[in-house]
Amino acid sequence: MNTERSCPRSLKSRFLADVPRKVFSSRFFTISALLHFILVLVFGGTVLVRTTKAPEDFPQAQISASDDSTEAANRPPSGNSDPAETVLPPVQIDSSHAAINLIRTDNLLHSNEIAPVRPVFPTSGAVLPVARGPFETSPTNLPTTRPGELSPEQKQAIKVFTTWTPPGSRGGSVKDRIFQFTIFLAKYGDPNDPQRGGDWASTHRLKDGKITGGSLPNLVYLMNKMSNGKLQASLASEPIDLASGEIFAKRPPFIFFTGHRDFVLTEREVENLQKYVSLGGCIWGDSSLPGRRSRFDIAFRREMRRVVGDIDKQWETLPSNHAMFTQNLYYPEVKTMPAGLNFYKEPIHALKYQGEVAVIYTANDYADLWQIGLDEHGKLDFSTDERGNYVAMNHAIWNRRDIYFRNVAESPVLNSYKFGANVVAHLLTRWEGRLGRTPTGL
Repeated sequence: MNTERSCPRSLKSRFLADVPRKVFSSRFFTISALLHFILVLVFGGTVLVRTTKAPEDFPQAQISASDDSTEAANRPPSGNSDPAETVLPPVQIDSSHAAINLIRTDNLLHSNEIAPVRPVFPTSGAVLPVARGPFETSPTNLPTTRPGELSPEQKQAIKVFTTWTPPGSRGGSVKDRIFQFTIFLAKYGDPNDPQRGGDWASTHRLKDGKITGGSLPNLVYLMNKMSNGKLQASLASEPIDLASGEIFAKRPPFIFFTGHRDFVLTEREVENLQKYVSLGGCIWGDSSLPGRRSRFDIAFRREMRRVVGDIDKQWETLPSNHAMFTQNLYYPEVKTMPAGLNFYKEPIHALKYQGEVAVIYTANDYADLWQIGLDEHGKLDFSTDERGNYVAMNHAIWNRRDIYFRNVAESPVLNSYKFGANVVAHLLTRWEGRLGRTPTGL
């Protein structure tokens, strides 16, 4: 019995002793096993990912009278149909990011339909994005005396330049006055020069180089109506060339900048804007991509520091007790900036010259809200022309509300118009006290 039980144990011992000897006698097996072990150890956790290049912004739509085929395809529904009936593909949105950061609205906001400007006021053109750092050369300072003090020559020049009230309506309170002035859209950058960038017409429709619809036409229409005729604004049908002398001949109370992209002003444009600001004019920038650190946001802040380049002049936030909110002429209930597109509510920033606002910057994209037309009663305006095109409504924005664009509804749009009217009123009257011509009753 002892012999029989010991045999299996002896065989097992010999087998266990032979395995290591046979394994290590096979060089190829050993080397292969070691190499596989090393490869698994080193590369076993590596994940191969196929990357894709992020798409560029849509190029600026080129609108011409010959775009008949695309015009018929993209024509919005008539005023009798519900614009919300448009069927759109599903959109995947990453909720961890602000929705507006997923949008590039150049082509999305502009179709080939040309809706005419409402005839209540008179009317008198794809760049790759370029990343750049801060402006490196020393900006030229505006002419000045002591901080906050105007020389007699400066005071007289500003007084002449900022006279937008007809002679027969200069008495009484400012609220009772009539103001007659022209609003200009700034044409900056060169579409043939990628180094200059810019998409200055991002919230407007153009045909043959002339503005035929969009944010400023709608603002002018509502502003004139809401002020009961006290504000008699007209919109220049052609954007203003900042390098020309037109800026001084037309004497606009402000020049409107908007866009999505990076841009660089020429030295001539900077010089003209410096002189314009020193005469009492103002620059109003409104980003078409709301929020901070967009390309337009960075570019506008940088380029305006070239215009108002005094080392002691920095961007500042306008407080709630600023005259823009406490002395507003038409809508005193608007005591702060309303929410812009996609509920953005960034503070209003400004650069000052001699203590007065010289550059105002709203990063909340009010201009795209102004592409939603309202009638004189503050109701959504779906009126169309004889071709079935909306006169005052950007159907692309309206049809994509709650998909790409939030806060697109009657009440917030109306508040944005009220705010715009108050800003314009402030820009018209901000020099009154300094020039000694402010009557009581402001």
